[in-house]
Amino acid sequence: MKSLKWTAAGVALALVAGIGSASADDVLVGLITKTDNNPFFVKMREGASAKAKEIGVEFQAFAGKYDGDNDTQVAAVENLIAAGAKGILITPSDTKAIVPTIQKARDAGVLVIALDTPLDPTDAADATFATDNFKAGELIGEWAAGTLGPEGVENAKIAFLDALEQQPTVDAMRDQGFMKGFGIDIKDPNRYLDEDDARICGHQYGQGAEDGGRTGMENLLQKCPDISVVYTINEPTAAGAWEALKAVGKDDGSVLVVSVDGGCPGVKNVEAGVIGATSMQFPLLMAALGVEAVAEYAKSGKKPEPSPGLDFFNTGVTLITDKPVDGVPSETSAEGLTKCWG
Repeated sequence: MKSLKWTAAGVALALVAGIGSASADDVLVGLITKTDNNPFFVKMREGASAKAKEIGVEFQAFAGKYDGDNDTQVAAVENLIAAGAKGILITPSDTKAIVPTIQKARDAGVLVIALDTPLDPTDAADATFATDNFKAGELIGEWAAGTLGPEGVENAKIAFLDALEQQPTVDAMRDQGFMKGFGIDIKDPNRYLDEDDARICGHQYGQGAEDGGRTGMENLLQKCPDISVVYTINEPTAAGAWEALKAVGKDDGSVLVVSVDGGCPGVKNVEAGVIGATSMQFPLLMAALGVEAVAEYAKSGKKPEPSPGLDFFNTGVTLITDKPVDGVPSETSAEGLTKCWG
């Protein structure tokens, strides 16, 4: 993590070098998140707001009413175009449907940076600052397979609690990464539901929320009461899934729950044994770097560049678990609590 922060700091310095004393009247940066109540997006807003204040640019935040609310995000983009924004940072709810509106912003000279969730196609934005979401899924898949061992893997019954039926890019990448890590033939790596592995009980859509995770888990338990592994798109979904498992007495260690996020509540759930392993992301860093990139673009016209060999700037991922597996790098929940969502 220290090396990640120093690397990020170096990128940040490179981005803001020579920015000078931009005033609020000079540069407006907008942040549009999927919702305003998910802790992940709350942390993004905090990071963007703090960085905007630090470097002296104006900041406005918008959010969808629920995960999947494309209409509200479209209206937010249009409002920011009309307000003369220099840059828009967005976690798109519908990664395809928002693209024509994003193009309007770019045609108007607005720098558009996707945060966490790439657009579809990725190059519909000027840049993407994100976790390697496929790698995040792969890490928890490898951990689950290593924890179960060959016999447990062979006889696994796996439940998937994904996000949305339209499979936004982040949803598909985490899901497919998990499958690869666990040893499932993923077919098309950009989509799920085409797999034919008999170990998969099914997929439910939790909308990234605790109540959705609980309902989805209840539905899957009716279909497969002998579930042994639960993949969840994020930690609120995992918390809901655990409540459903607990209600039927499956909080006894017989079911592995894995997730992605690395928020402080999620890391505490790793510590408590609710989540076996989670892949930690760094949303505050994503948002702060995004604000800096817009400030640099407003000054020099320079756009941020992706990490070498990737089509996005990789802000890092770390597996958090208190039950490490040989060959899968990880850190403990105690270590995770010192850096959750930095």
